Amino acid sequence: MNEHDLFHRFIFEEHEIRGELVRLEQSFIDAFAQSDYPEAVQTLLGEALAASVLLSGTLKFDGILSLQARGNGPVTLLMAECTHYRKVRAIAQYQNIPETVSSIQEQLGQGQLVITIDPEKGQRYQGIIPMEKPDLSSCLEDYFTQSEQLETTILLFCDETGAAGMLLQKLPGYREDDETWNRLETLARSITFEELRSLPAEQILHRLFHEEDVRLFPGEAVSFECSCSKARCTAAIEALGSDDAYTLVAEQGTITIDCQFCAETYTFKKEELDTIFHTPPLH
Repeated sequence: MNEHDLFHRFIFEEHEIRGELVRLEQSFIDAFAQSDYPEAVQTLLGEALAASVLLSGTLKFDGILSLQARGNGPVTLLMAECTHYRKVRAIAQYQNIPETVSSIQEQLGQGQLVITIDPEKGQRYQGIIPMEKPDLSSCLEDYFTQSEQLETTILLFCDETGAAGMLLQKLPGYREDDETWNRLETLARSITFEELRSLPAEQILHRLFHEEDVRLFPGEAVSFECSCSKARCTAAIEALGSDDAYTLVAEQGTITIDCQFCAETYTFKKEELDTIFHTPPLH
């Protein structure tokens, strides 16, 4: 298992508090391989990618969790997603990025940040994240405190080589005094990016919480994987409709669909449209 692309859960045996750790290196590189993002965009998108893995730890079913934002600022689209199997991908669209950016509001402008949980079976869920704090981690903390009534600490880091994150959260029905939570939160916030991405999870937890009884669960590998496919593109063409599809082929010779996540190209000729729309060949 790649030690640099791992997701870990842990719990405090004597407290009603749980936690998670994630580090992304090769998966980060693979997810960004097709794009040359400015530093500010890469940092925000890398933090979102780490956050999507941390938040996916709440999934109790097969599905996808995504963080998505659309705004009227320099960053017009931001999306990071993680599946139940810790497969990740991310993308951003941007224009006229200033040299210095100090807050998420300056990047996204007026917009909306949304968590979407899309199970393979069952109904989709969406939660709106208020963008009232200056960074992504603080916005996510507010969301859990206000919408889920679960006090949460989220730490996110990113540079040009990778991303990492840590989550600490009260369990539902938390009944302990605030002193316990405040003490553990203060310890968690002392972690550095370098420690998160270089030390084994066991050492990280010992360094932070050596006076606590902490149970660490086995690590889960994280990797880049794009969910695009010929079948999905075929479904998109079906949704377009036969009239429009045949018109495009007549004008262009083929229909070409490019995946913005992985740069895969899918090409459809008239003969394939005949199969899709069950059109009999001309004799």
